[in-house]
Amino acid sequence: MTLLDVSIVNVALPSIRSGLHTSDSALQWVLSGYALTFGLVLVPAGRLGDARSRRAVFMTGLALFTVTSALVGAAQNEGWLVGARLLQGIAGGILVPQNSGFIQQLFRGAERGRAFGLLGATIGLSTAVGPLLGGLLIQAFGTSEGWRWVFYVNLPIGLVALPLAYRLLPAPDTSGAERERMRGDFDPVGVLLLGCSTVLLLLPFVQEEQWKGSAKWLLLVGAALLLTGFVLWERRYGRRGEPVVNMVLFRARSYTLGTALSLVYFAGFTAIFFIFTLYLQSGLRYTALDAGLAITPFALGSGVAAAVGGRVVHRIGRPLVVGGLSMVLVGLVGAAVAVHVGSGRGVGWLTAAPLLFAGIGSGLVISPNQTLTLRDVDVVRAGSAGGVLQTAQRIGSAVGIAAVGSLFFSHVASHHGDWAGAFQLGVEIACAFVLAALAVALTDVIGGRRSAEPGKT
Repeated sequence: MTLLDVSIVNVALPSIRSGLHTSDSALQWVLSGYALTFGLVLVPAGRLGDARSRRAVFMTGLALFTVTSALVGAAQNEGWLVGARLLQGIAGGILVPQNSGFIQQLFRGAERGRAFGLLGATIGLSTAVGPLLGGLLIQAFGTSEGWRWVFYVNLPIGLVALPLAYRLLPAPDTSGAERERMRGDFDPVGVLLLGCSTVLLLLPFVQEEQWKGSAKWLLLVGAALLLTGFVLWERRYGRRGEPVVNMVLFRARSYTLGTALSLVYFAGFTAIFFIFTLYLQSGLRYTALDAGLAITPFALGSGVAAAVGGRVVHRIGRPLVVGGLSMVLVGLVGAAVAVHVGSGRGVGWLTAAPLLFAGIGSGLVISPNQTLTLRDVDVVRAGSAGGVLQTAQRIGSAVGIAAVGSLFFSHVASHHGDWAGAFQLGVEIACAFVLAALAVALTDVIGGRRSAEPGKT
């Protein structure tokens, strides 16, 4: 539900504009506002689940997400629409980090890898299938009102999932000295510093198109200062209580490098869907449904490979991620070549094979990386650790869409509507992010081999 609502809205924007007569600024906030509030609450919500009850926090987030989905779908003006969308992002941020916390709590060894594999399959499918589902709903219910059903589709899911969550998810375990320590106060200063720094970091990227001029980038300086203050405070607070993010997490090489890998990979991974959908719909005049169908090969490859990757990651380790990233690079380059040699509406068929190959590679990256990143994390910190990891993914997505999107639109404007050239340029930038992720993965592989040598730790 939560990740589907990131990608499904892309194809619904023309329908929202025609149905509510919204401004470009409001449409930008429908996309970026959700990402902003989603990323804002991930870590505090994960910490809350760790300390109290993951089931209670999960159900609260699920109930709120269901209600706010109805509010977005019922919007009568752009103010209502944007406000409800911001609340929906908060609800999603409360819900999501409990998933990785439950997997850490309930599974061990190879079984944990399989569980993360299924989670990765869900992430890959929901992110990539969003445009297809959105196109089907808009075609079924019409351009003017079809966008509402993009959000209403969450209602039956939420109503079914709530009683199942209460019945199937475990009640909190409050035993143990470490658990009691976690149940102390919630480090309000740390939460405030993290929240403010996250907003300052994300805002110039998510508003890159609407906020003209270079003044917005000064917010990054403020974000860096606040993040520095946050780290110093957390280290100090950790001596007497449990901080919102315990810096002990980053002593594990696998966690530090895995989080960095997620940050740069999602910058390239998410941006591809953004520019490919724009190229097909605006450049080639594909319908929302046709554009969604063109992205489906990536979704299928990602979903199947994620489940397989989760089963074998405990045997292969980080080299599996290296192989997946290499496949993503080859597939993206193949898609760019297909766009270069193809023309007209046949481009969707020409890109199917390279996108399928890239999708298989992506499935071998996301869930195996999550398994390896959280492998050495103490269960009592699983929610907050997962929240940090997912915040890195959200920041990476915002940075990637801003960077790739800016160059994409600049090329279209300066080259008289050369949408194919803009897509190829966007793929080049996305590949640079994937290459950076590959460098991080190789660093982890080399570091792991060195630490395994006799006489080294």
